[in-house]
Amino acid sequence: MYGYCVIECTNLNNHVQLLLDSYHRLTGRVLLAASNEHADLLDDLNNSPFALVSHGTESDPVFNYGNQTALDLFAMSWDEFVALPSRYSAEQLSREERARLLHEVQEKGFIDHYSGVRITKDRRRFLIKKATVWNVIDERGNFHGQAATFDEWQFL
Repeated sequence: MYGYCVIECTNLNNHVQLLLDSYHRLTGRVLLAASNEHADLLDDLNNSPFALVSHGTESDPVFNYGNQTALDLFAMSWDEFVALPSRYSAEQLSREERARLLHEVQEKGFIDHYSGVRITKDRRRFLIKKATVWNVIDERGNFHGQAATFDEWQFL
């Protein structure tokens, strides 16, 4: 069983499905083929070669999901990652650019081909390349936060 899924697995299943559905709704693309079983979907997403992260709607948004690729990149455990305000994933100098990006996503729904520098728990820097960032919205249009996925990165 998932170390991060012991207590609130149903909520995690629903959240992951919301991420995938909102990605498809906004971009017209499929991030991960649907599975009939939530456990298979979680396994497939957690073991995918791309990073997937999301944060909530707090005034200082906190990460609420990261697949294993993302956790490995940021050198964090699940508990560390989901306690981190997402702005701390960028260096201080990059935070203004990150804020501008998130505002643009809020206005447009999603953007493709984002590149930016992020930092790991142990302060290593890496460049995200060609990320898609989108608003996490449900079928009624309710806003639940923002998410990003990318499969290209380079440590600096």
